[in-house]
Amino acid sequence: MLSGHPNLTIAASAPTVPDLLGSGQQLDLVILDLRLADGSSPKSNVEQLRDAGLEALVFTSAEDPYLVRLAAKAGVLGVLRKSEPTATVIAAIDAAANGEQVVTTEWAAAIDGDPGLHDVGLSPRQRDVLALYASGEKAARVASLTGLAPHTVNDYLARIRAKYAEAGRPARTKTDLYKRAVEDGWLPVPKRDNHG
Repeated sequence: MLSGHPNLTIAASAPTVPDLLGSGQQLDLVILDLRLADGSSPKSNVEQLRDAGLEALVFTSAEDPYLVRLAAKAGVLGVLRKSEPTATVIAAIDAAANGEQVVTTEWAAAIDGDPGLHDVGLSPRQRDVLALYASGEKAARVASLTGLAPHTVNDYLARIRAKYAEAGRPARTKTDLYKRAVEDGWLPVPKRDNHG
């Protein structure tokens, strides 16, 4: 699949995350299957990768919505079906390698169908700040749009992150905040492709 794309190189492959991390290879992105040789949980695998400073893109047949949901909640950059056309897969890998969120039907469905999300009790002002910031605005622009001082916006973001962490739904990065905003309905769920 990647042979015609010299900017994308497979640096290593391994049956488990510890094996991959032990390989000593310099990696930009991990393409993760949900079912690994050691029977490990997607959540634990994603957490190990993130602790090592690596982002993951899930590449799966998506036969188990629960596993997809575990990975989506753990903070992957996206969930991609193995049945996607090659061009879609290449574009997704390219975007994820650049640290971009890969919004797919599977990821949206995993979030949309999760009854176990805990409400974090954001105030209306915190929801506004979260929605603007998580949709891509910089903190200074959020301040200008809301009429708040820049340090107040940063204060709000710190409180929002703390509330999500207390609810067991950490949001350390801007990507995490985007996911939480989608999960809680403060930003729209990406449109699903009904042709699949």
